[in-house]
Amino acid sequence: MLMDISSEMIHSLLPLFMVGVLGASALTVGLIEGVAESTALIVKVFSGTLSDYLGKRKGLAVAGYALGALTKPLFALAPSVGMVLTARFLDRIGKGIRGAPRDALVADITPSEVRGAAFGLRQSLDTVGAFVGPLLAVGLMLLWANDFRAVFWVAVIPGTLAVLLLVFGVREPERHLEGKKTNPICRENIMRLSASYWWVVVVGAVFTLARFSEAFLVLRAQQGGIPVALVPLVMVAMNLVYAGAAYPFGKLSDRMNHKTLLAWGLVVLICADLVLARNDHWTTVVAGVALWGVHMGMTQGLLATMVADTAPADLRGTAYGVFNLISGVAMLVASALAGLLWDQFGASFTFYAGALFCVLALLGLLKRT
Repeated sequence: MLMDISSEMIHSLLPLFMVGVLGASALTVGLIEGVAESTALIVKVFSGTLSDYLGKRKGLAVAGYALGALTKPLFALAPSVGMVLTARFLDRIGKGIRGAPRDALVADITPSEVRGAAFGLRQSLDTVGAFVGPLLAVGLMLLWANDFRAVFWVAVIPGTLAVLLLVFGVREPERHLEGKKTNPICRENIMRLSASYWWVVVVGAVFTLARFSEAFLVLRAQQGGIPVALVPLVMVAMNLVYAGAAYPFGKLSDRMNHKTLLAWGLVVLICADLVLARNDHWTTVVAGVALWGVHMGMTQGLLATMVADTAPADLRGTAYGVFNLISGVAMLVASALAGLLWDQFGASFTFYAGALFCVLALLGLLKRT
Protein backbone atom coordinates (compact mmCIF):
# COMPACT_ATOMS: atom_id res chain seq x y z
CA MET A 1 0.00 0.00 0.00
CA LEU A 2 2.77 2.44 0.91
CA MET A 3 4.67 1.81 -2.32
CA ASP A 4 1.48 2.22 -4.33
CA ILE A 5 0.85 5.57 -2.62
CA SER A 6 4.36 6.65 -3.62
CA SER A 7 4.09 5.37 -7.20
CA GLU A 8 0.58 6.67 -7.87
CA MET A 9 1.39 10.16 -6.60
CA ILE A 10 3.80 10.25 -9.54
CA HIS A 11 2.00 8.13 -12.14
CA SER A 12 -1.31 9.98 -11.83
CA LEU A 13 0.49 13.18 -12.84
CA LEU A 14 3.18 11.79 -15.13
CA PRO A 15 1.23 11.83 -18.46
CA LEU A 16 0.32 15.48 -17.83
CA PHE A 17 3.91 16.28 -16.84
CA MET A 18 5.30 14.63 -19.99
CA VAL A 19 2.80 16.28 -22.36
CA GLY A 20 2.37 19.68 -20.68
CA VAL A 21 5.86 20.35 -19.24
CA LEU A 22 8.23 18.21 -21.34
CA GLY A 23 6.30 18.45 -24.65
CA ALA A 24 5.84 14.71 -25.30
CA SER A 25 3.31 13.31 -27.79
CA ALA A 26 0.62 10.71 -27.00
CA LEU A 27 2.68 8.13 -28.91
CA THR A 28 5.70 8.92 -26.71
CA VAL A 29 3.55 8.56 -23.59
CA GLY A 30 2.25 5.22 -24.89
CA LEU A 31 5.73 3.93 -25.69
CA ILE A 32 7.16 4.99 -22.31
CA GLU A 33 4.23 3.45 -20.43
CA GLY A 34 4.40 0.31 -22.56
CA VAL A 35 8.14 -0.11 -22.07
CA ALA A 36 7.83 0.59 -18.34
CA GLU A 37 4.96 -1.76 -17.58
CA SER A 38 6.19 -4.53 -19.87
CA THR A 39 9.64 -4.30 -18.25
CA ALA A 40 8.09 -4.93 -14.84
CA LEU A 41 6.19 -7.94 -16.12
CA ILE A 42 9.18 -9.37 -18.00
CA VAL A 43 11.60 -9.05 -15.05
CA LYS A 44 9.18 -11.06 -12.92
CA VAL A 45 10.09 -14.24 -14.80
CA PHE A 46 13.68 -14.03 -13.54
CA SER A 47 12.87 -13.03 -9.95
CA GLY A 48 10.17 -15.68 -9.70
CA THR A 49 12.50 -18.38 -10.99
CA LEU A 50 15.26 -17.27 -8.61
CA SER A 51 12.89 -17.34 -5.63
CA ASP A 52 11.93 -20.94 -6.52
CA TYR A 53 15.59 -21.95 -6.78
CA LEU A 54 16.60 -20.30 -3.51
CA GLY A 55 13.46 -21.29 -1.65
CA LYS A 56 13.36 -17.70 -0.36
CA ARG A 57 10.99 -14.88 -1.31
CA LYS A 58 11.52 -11.96 1.09
CA GLY A 59 15.06 -10.96 0.08
CA LEU A 60 14.07 -10.46 -3.53
CA ALA A 61 10.97 -8.54 -2.47
CA VAL A 62 13.10 -6.19 -0.33
CA ALA A 63 15.51 -5.60 -3.23
CA GLY A 64 12.64 -4.79 -5.58
CA TYR A 65 10.92 -2.38 -3.22
CA ALA A 66 14.26 -0.68 -2.43
CA LEU A 67 15.01 -0.08 -6.12
CA GLY A 68 11.53 1.35 -6.59
CA ALA A 69 12.06 3.76 -3.70
CA LEU A 70 15.46 4.87 -5.00
CA THR A 71 14.05 5.87 -8.41
CA LYS A 72 11.47 8.32 -7.05
CA PRO A 73 13.85 11.32 -6.84
CA LEU A 74 14.70 10.91 -10.56
CA PHE A 75 11.18 11.99 -11.54
CA ALA A 76 11.51 15.20 -9.55
CA LEU A 77 14.89 15.93 -11.17
CA ALA A 78 13.95 14.95 -14.75
CA PRO A 79 14.84 17.69 -17.30
CA SER A 80 13.67 15.66 -20.31
CA VAL A 81 11.56 12.75 -21.49
CA GLY A 82 14.73 10.65 -21.61
CA MET A 83 15.20 10.96 -17.85
CA VAL A 84 11.54 10.07 -17.28
CA LEU A 85 12.00 6.96 -19.41
CA THR A 86 15.09 5.99 -17.38
CA ALA A 87 13.28 6.52 -14.09
CA ARG A 88 10.20 4.58 -15.22
CA PHE A 89 12.41 1.79 -16.56
CA LEU A 90 14.34 1.39 -13.29
CA ASP A 91 11.20 1.77 -11.19
CA ARG A 92 9.48 -1.00 -13.11
CA ILE A 93 12.56 -3.24 -12.87
CA GLY A 94 12.13 -2.91 -9.11
CA LYS A 95 8.46 -3.81 -9.43
CA GLY A 96 9.40 -6.80 -11.56
CA ILE A 97 11.95 -8.03 -9.03
CA ARG A 98 9.45 -7.96 -6.16
CA GLY A 99 6.23 -8.96 -7.92
CA ALA A 100 6.50 -12.72 -8.55
CA PRO A 101 8.21 -13.55 -5.21
CA ARG A 102 5.53 -11.56 -3.36
CA ASP A 103 2.67 -13.34 -5.17
CA ALA A 104 4.34 -16.70 -4.65
CA LEU A 105 4.73 -15.86 -0.94
CA VAL A 106 0.99 -15.09 -0.69
CA ALA A 107 0.21 -18.42 -2.36
CA ASP A 108 2.65 -20.27 -0.07
CA ILE A 109 1.01 -19.11 3.15
CA THR A 110 -2.66 -19.16 2.10
CA PRO A 111 -4.94 -22.24 2.36
CA SER A 112 -6.15 -23.24 -1.10
CA GLU A 113 -9.84 -22.96 -0.19
CA VAL A 114 -9.54 -19.21 0.47
CA ARG A 115 -6.83 -18.37 -2.06
CA GLY A 116 -9.19 -16.32 -4.23
CA ALA A 117 -10.19 -14.21 -1.24
CA ALA A 118 -6.53 -13.79 -0.24
CA PHE A 119 -5.49 -12.50 -3.65
CA GLY A 120 -8.58 -10.32 -3.79
CA LEU A 121 -7.63 -8.81 -0.42
CA ARG A 122 -4.04 -8.22 -1.56
CA GLN A 123 -5.31 -6.57 -4.73
CA SER A 124 -7.73 -4.46 -2.72
CA LEU A 125 -5.02 -3.23 -0.34
CA ASP A 126 -2.75 -2.46 -3.29
CA THR A 127 -5.56 -0.43 -4.77
CA VAL A 128 -6.18 1.51 -1.55
CA GLY A 129 -2.69 2.88 -2.05
CA ALA A 130 -3.50 3.52 -5.68
CA PHE A 131 -6.31 5.94 -4.82
CA VAL A 132 -4.71 7.51 -1.73
CA GLY A 133 -1.69 8.44 -3.89
CA PRO A 134 -3.66 10.45 -6.48
CA LEU A 135 -5.68 12.09 -3.68
CA LEU A 136 -2.47 13.31 -2.09
CA ALA A 137 -1.26 14.45 -5.51
CA VAL A 138 -4.43 16.50 -6.06
CA GLY A 139 -4.19 18.14 -2.64
CA LEU A 140 -0.53 19.03 -3.06
CA MET A 141 -1.03 20.30 -6.64
CA LEU A 142 -3.77 22.63 -5.39
CA LEU A 143 -1.66 23.70 -2.41
CA TRP A 144 1.51 24.29 -4.42
CA ALA A 145 0.02 25.80 -7.62
CA ASN A 146 0.61 22.81 -9.94
CA ASP A 147 4.24 22.27 -8.92
CA PHE A 148 4.76 18.77 -10.34
CA ARG A 149 8.32 18.40 -9.10
CA ALA A 150 7.47 19.27 -5.48
CA VAL A 151 4.78 16.57 -5.45
CA PHE A 152 7.26 14.07 -6.88
CA TRP A 153 9.67 14.82 -4.01
CA VAL A 154 6.97 14.11 -1.40
CA ALA A 155 6.41 10.70 -3.04
CA VAL A 156 9.86 9.65 -1.82
CA ILE A 157 8.56 9.42 1.78
CA PRO A 158 5.97 6.59 1.52
CA GLY A 159 8.31 4.67 -0.81
CA THR A 160 11.01 4.69 1.86
CA LEU A 161 8.52 3.67 4.56
CA ALA A 162 7.44 0.68 2.44
CA VAL A 163 11.00 -0.66 2.38
CA LEU A 164 11.46 -0.19 6.13
CA LEU A 165 8.15 -1.92 6.89
CA LEU A 166 9.07 -4.92 4.76
CA VAL A 167 12.55 -5.24 6.27
CA PHE A 168 11.48 -5.01 9.91
CA GLY A 169 7.81 -6.06 9.91
CA VAL A 170 7.49 -9.13 7.65
CA ARG A 171 8.62 -12.66 8.51
CA GLU A 172 9.00 -15.29 5.83
CA PRO A 173 7.79 -18.81 6.77
CA GLU A 174 10.30 -21.62 6.56
CA ARG A 175 10.16 -23.66 3.36
CA HIS A 176 11.60 -27.15 3.46
CA LEU A 177 12.87 -28.09 0.01
CA GLU A 178 13.32 -31.78 -0.57
CA GLY A 179 16.21 -33.15 -2.63
CA LYS A 180 18.84 -31.35 -4.67
CA LYS A 181 18.14 -27.87 -6.03
CA THR A 182 17.34 -27.83 -9.75
CA ASN A 183 16.98 -25.06 -12.29
CA PRO A 184 13.25 -24.11 -12.24
CA ILE A 185 13.33 -23.29 -15.97
CA CYS A 186 15.00 -26.49 -17.13
CA ARG A 187 13.09 -28.61 -19.63
CA GLU A 188 11.91 -31.14 -17.03
CA ASN A 189 10.39 -28.47 -14.81
CA ILE A 190 8.82 -26.50 -17.65
CA MET A 191 7.13 -29.75 -18.77
CA ARG A 192 5.52 -29.93 -15.34
CA LEU A 193 3.51 -26.78 -16.13
CA SER A 194 0.18 -28.13 -17.31
CA ALA A 195 -1.94 -27.26 -20.34
CA SER A 196 -4.38 -25.55 -17.96
CA TYR A 197 -1.59 -23.24 -16.78
CA TRP A 198 -0.60 -22.32 -20.34
CA TRP A 199 -4.24 -21.57 -21.13
CA VAL A 200 -4.25 -19.10 -18.21
CA VAL A 201 -1.08 -17.51 -19.64
CA VAL A 202 -2.75 -16.99 -23.02
CA VAL A 203 -5.88 -15.55 -21.40
CA GLY A 204 -3.76 -13.11 -19.36
CA ALA A 205 -1.98 -11.91 -22.51
CA VAL A 206 -5.26 -11.41 -24.37
CA PHE A 207 -6.68 -9.40 -21.47
CA THR A 208 -3.56 -7.21 -21.46
CA LEU A 209 -3.87 -6.56 -25.20
CA ALA A 210 -7.50 -5.57 -24.72
CA ARG A 211 -6.66 -3.15 -21.88
CA PHE A 212 -3.93 -0.64 -22.72
CA SER A 213 -2.14 1.66 -20.27
CA GLU A 214 -4.21 3.65 -17.79
CA ALA A 215 -2.20 6.75 -18.81
CA PHE A 216 -4.77 7.17 -21.60
CA LEU A 217 -7.55 7.49 -19.01
CA VAL A 218 -5.68 10.46 -17.56
CA LEU A 219 -5.26 12.06 -21.01
CA ARG A 220 -8.96 11.50 -21.78
CA ALA A 221 -9.92 13.30 -18.57
CA GLN A 222 -7.71 16.27 -19.50
CA GLN A 223 -9.47 16.55 -22.88
CA GLY A 224 -12.75 17.20 -21.06
CA GLY A 225 -11.41 20.42 -19.57
CA ILE A 226 -10.84 19.14 -16.05
CA PRO A 227 -8.25 21.39 -14.33
CA VAL A 228 -4.77 19.86 -14.31
CA ALA A 229 -4.65 19.70 -10.51
CA LEU A 230 -7.90 17.69 -10.42
CA VAL A 231 -7.18 15.20 -13.21
CA PRO A 232 -5.68 12.62 -10.78
CA LEU A 233 -9.16 12.34 -9.24
CA VAL A 234 -10.01 10.23 -12.27
CA MET A 235 -7.52 7.62 -11.07
CA VAL A 236 -8.88 8.00 -7.55
CA ALA A 237 -12.36 7.13 -8.84
CA MET A 238 -11.07 4.10 -10.75
CA ASN A 239 -9.05 2.78 -7.85
CA LEU A 240 -11.85 3.32 -5.33
CA VAL A 241 -14.08 1.12 -7.47
CA TYR A 242 -11.20 -1.33 -8.06
CA ALA A 243 -10.45 -1.58 -4.32
CA GLY A 244 -14.11 -2.07 -3.48
CA ALA A 245 -14.62 -4.75 -6.13
CA ALA A 246 -11.42 -6.80 -5.78
CA TYR A 247 -12.15 -8.58 -2.49
CA PRO A 248 -15.85 -9.44 -3.13
CA PHE A 249 -15.05 -10.75 -6.61
CA GLY A 250 -12.05 -12.62 -5.16
CA LYS A 251 -14.39 -14.39 -2.71
CA LEU A 252 -16.87 -15.01 -5.53
CA SER A 253 -14.13 -16.69 -7.59
CA ASP A 254 -13.76 -19.32 -4.85
CA ARG A 255 -17.33 -20.45 -5.61
CA MET A 256 -17.94 -19.46 -9.26
CA ASN A 257 -16.64 -20.87 -12.56
CA HIS A 258 -13.49 -18.90 -13.39
CA LYS A 259 -14.09 -18.73 -17.14
CA THR A 260 -17.58 -17.35 -16.63
CA LEU A 261 -16.28 -14.61 -14.34
CA LEU A 262 -13.53 -13.74 -16.85
CA ALA A 263 -16.13 -13.45 -19.62
CA TRP A 264 -18.21 -11.03 -17.55
CA GLY A 265 -15.04 -9.06 -16.86
CA LEU A 266 -14.53 -8.61 -20.60
CA VAL A 267 -18.15 -7.50 -21.03
CA VAL A 268 -17.58 -4.79 -18.43
CA LEU A 269 -14.39 -3.65 -20.19
CA ILE A 270 -16.27 -3.42 -23.51
CA CYS A 271 -18.82 -1.17 -21.80
CA ALA A 272 -16.02 0.97 -20.33
CA ASP A 273 -14.37 1.45 -23.74
CA LEU A 274 -17.66 2.37 -25.41
CA VAL A 275 -18.50 4.92 -22.72
CA LEU A 276 -15.04 6.52 -22.90
CA ALA A 277 -15.23 6.65 -26.70
CA ARG A 278 -18.57 8.46 -26.67
CA ASN A 279 -17.33 11.90 -25.55
CA ASP A 280 -14.92 13.59 -23.15
CA HIS A 281 -17.42 15.25 -20.78
CA TRP A 282 -16.26 14.70 -17.22
CA THR A 283 -19.39 12.74 -16.23
CA THR A 284 -18.88 10.36 -19.15
CA VAL A 285 -15.20 9.95 -18.35
CA VAL A 286 -15.95 9.19 -14.69
CA ALA A 287 -18.57 6.60 -15.68
CA GLY A 288 -16.15 4.90 -18.09
CA VAL A 289 -13.33 4.94 -15.58
CA ALA A 290 -15.60 3.42 -12.89
CA LEU A 291 -16.49 0.56 -15.25
CA TRP A 292 -12.77 0.12 -15.95
CA GLY A 293 -12.24 -0.25 -12.18
CA VAL A 294 -14.98 -2.89 -11.92
CA HIS A 295 -13.29 -4.85 -14.72
CA MET A 296 -9.95 -4.71 -12.91
CA GLY A 297 -11.53 -5.87 -9.67
CA MET A 298 -13.22 -8.79 -11.42
CA THR A 299 -10.19 -10.09 -13.31
CA GLN A 300 -6.78 -9.23 -11.81
CA GLY A 301 -6.98 -11.18 -8.56
CA LEU A 302 -8.79 -13.97 -10.41
CA LEU A 303 -5.96 -14.44 -12.91
CA ALA A 304 -3.42 -14.56 -10.04
CA THR A 305 -5.54 -17.21 -8.33
CA MET A 306 -5.77 -19.25 -11.53
CA VAL A 307 -1.98 -19.24 -11.88
CA ALA A 308 -1.59 -20.49 -8.29
CA ASP A 309 -4.22 -23.19 -8.82
CA THR A 310 -2.67 -24.57 -12.02
CA ALA A 311 1.05 -24.48 -11.15
CA PRO A 312 3.06 -26.86 -8.89
CA ALA A 313 3.77 -25.33 -5.48
CA ASP A 314 7.56 -25.44 -5.94
CA LEU A 315 7.31 -23.67 -9.31
CA ARG A 316 4.89 -20.88 -8.40
CA GLY A 317 7.51 -18.15 -8.64
CA THR A 318 8.49 -19.34 -12.12
CA ALA A 319 4.83 -19.71 -13.10
CA TYR A 320 4.04 -16.11 -12.12
CA GLY A 321 7.20 -14.96 -13.88
CA VAL A 322 6.34 -16.64 -17.18
CA PHE A 323 2.74 -15.42 -16.93
CA ASN A 324 3.97 -11.86 -16.50
CA LEU A 325 6.61 -12.19 -19.22
CA ILE A 326 3.96 -12.93 -21.83
CA SER A 327 1.64 -10.26 -20.44
CA GLY A 328 4.54 -7.77 -20.52
CA VAL A 329 5.07 -8.20 -24.24
CA ALA A 330 1.32 -7.77 -24.75
CA MET A 331 1.36 -4.57 -22.67
CA LEU A 332 4.13 -3.05 -24.78
CA VAL A 333 2.27 -3.80 -28.01
CA ALA A 334 -1.08 -2.56 -26.67
CA SER A 335 0.24 0.73 -25.27
CA ALA A 336 2.28 1.57 -28.38
CA LEU A 337 -0.69 0.82 -30.64
CA ALA A 338 -3.03 2.87 -28.44
CA GLY A 339 -0.66 5.86 -28.58
CA LEU A 340 -0.34 5.60 -32.36
CA LEU A 341 -4.12 5.40 -32.84
CA TRP A 342 -4.58 8.36 -30.46
CA ASP A 343 -2.16 10.56 -32.44
CA GLN A 344 -3.47 9.54 -35.86
CA PHE A 345 -7.23 9.18 -35.33
CA GLY A 346 -8.07 10.62 -31.93
CA ALA A 347 -9.15 9.37 -28.52
CA SER A 348 -12.55 8.00 -29.53
CA PHE A 349 -11.07 5.76 -32.21
CA THR A 350 -8.57 4.39 -29.68
CA PHE A 351 -11.30 3.32 -27.26
CA TYR A 352 -13.50 1.92 -30.04
CA ALA A 353 -10.51 -0.18 -31.17
CA GLY A 354 -10.09 -1.40 -27.58
CA ALA A 355 -13.76 -2.42 -27.47
CA LEU A 356 -13.40 -4.32 -30.76
CA PHE A 357 -10.42 -6.27 -29.45
CA CYS A 358 -12.38 -7.07 -26.28
CA VAL A 359 -15.22 -8.50 -28.40
CA LEU A 360 -12.76 -10.74 -30.26
CA ALA A 361 -11.24 -11.85 -26.95
CA LEU A 362 -14.69 -12.58 -25.52
CA LEU A 363 -15.66 -14.68 -28.54
CA GLY A 364 -12.46 -16.68 -28.15
CA LEU A 365 -13.09 -17.19 -24.43
CA LEU A 366 -16.70 -18.28 -24.98
CA LYS A 367 -15.60 -20.74 -27.67
CA ARG A 368 -13.15 -22.31 -25.21
CA THR A 369 -15.80 -22.40 -22.47
